[in-house]
Amino acid sequence: MSSFRNLRLDLGEPVATLTIDRPDKLNALDRATLLELGEAMELVREAEGVRGMIITGTGERAFAAGADIAELAALGPLEAVETSRLGQEVFSRVERSGKPVVAAVNGYALGGGCELALACHLRVAATTAKLGLPEVTLGVIPGYGGTVRLPRLIGRGRALELILTGEMIDAAEAHRIGLVNRLAEPGELLKEARRLLERIVANGPLAVGMAIESVHRGEGMEIDAALATEAHLFGVLAASDDMREGMSAFLEKRSPRFSGR
Repeated sequence: MSSFRNLRLDLGEPVATLTIDRPDKLNALDRATLLELGEAMELVREAEGVRGMIITGTGERAFAAGADIAELAALGPLEAVETSRLGQEVFSRVERSGKPVVAAVNGYALGGGCELALACHLRVAATTAKLGLPEVTLGVIPGYGGTVRLPRLIGRGRALELILTGEMIDAAEAHRIGLVNRLAEPGELLKEARRLLERIVANGPLAVGMAIESVHRGEGMEIDAALATEAHLFGVLAASDDMREGMSAFLEKRSPRFSGR
């Protein structure tokens, strides 16, 4: 168990769990918490026995109820740009992780909290969760990637409606529009997130990481360039021990024993 001030990181194998631990602030993401999140992602990347991670919040009230408004209110223009870039950089570490990251949304995921969930590869939400990007109600816009990731996930029209109204939606609606992958009762949330992640990490870790990379890189490319990237990564995997093991296991009708090499 690694020690942070605002987070709890359990580097369990094969699935690590990172918990935002500011219950008195509804797990709001202040600057210190963002910096710790960046450090935690590096620890997860370096942990050889960890193949995936769950991100959640302490308690049942909030996954992360946005940024720290008191902190943001004191920012000038240049400081605001720097703060936005910090949040974007940290959340990009989550999105670009070669180890799959699942958000277990246990309550309010608003503003920066919703943007953190969007940066995760998959999202499992408690049936009691609420999600939204209410920044326009405060006279600003989402600054940690929300205006970029939400349209790519649920489509431009639906994303603009959520961003421009600032309205919250419940977990059922989030699931209906594709913002959330799965729903679970609050007491089963972490179990469901773990079941999903364990199913993923049972597969070849190199293949999982390169599938994430192919999807992420391909989103910003023309289709021919994206297809070329996919072919390149496919070729790289053909040189791996994992590919040979996976193919041999299939032909021999046994379970594969992936090494990550």
